[in-house]
Amino acid sequence: MTSTDEKTNRGTGAEADRGTGAEADRLTGGAPVLRKVMGTPRRRRPDRPPGRRDPRGPGGPGGPGGPGGRSGQKAPRVPPRRPPTPQEQFTQRLLLMLSGRRPVHWASRHFAGYLYDHLVRLAESRPLGRPGGRDPVVLGIGHYEPAPGVLEVFARVGTGHRLHALAFRLHRRADNRWLCTALETATVRARGPEDDD
Repeated sequence: MTSTDEKTNRGTGAEADRGTGAEADRLTGGAPVLRKVMGTPRRRRPDRPPGRRDPRGPGGPGGPGGPGGRSGQKAPRVPPRRPPTPQEQFTQRLLLMLSGRRPVHWASRHFAGYLYDHLVRLAESRPLGRPGGRDPVVLGIGHYEPAPGVLEVFARVGTGHRLHALAFRLHRRADNRWLCTALETATVRARGPEDDD
């Protein structure tokens, strides 16, 4: 009885296997290659760690060694700021005093003593005042050196629709500091579009 049952079970299993195979042939069109591929387990790539799905791995786009990572990144170099020249410093001092933004005594030590009264009179009239509440703008500074340690400086300053000219002379003292020894100012003309170039 047992032997007969085992044969029956084996026959039933074989028939089931053949039925399953026939069903697979019917679904796949009898293509054995397709069945082989469908039954082949997926293999992971040798260069990919098992179970890792995060693309931000080492060397990836977001990893430490990648373009977006922190390591290996260099902050952009900011070039050191150039210190202002004597002609730029004195132009700024005159602009602040003659526009009324600073008192004359604020920078009196940088000007020869005999220029003090002249500066006070100029500052009272505020030739570089702020029309319409706008600050004066330095449009250009030039200079030439007639002798060692001497600078002749000229500057253009715009105040609204007016164009002003500053001319002053600087002497280098024994302590290498500069002293203004001469000053002239003038309102040249109404400012035009060409003065913004």
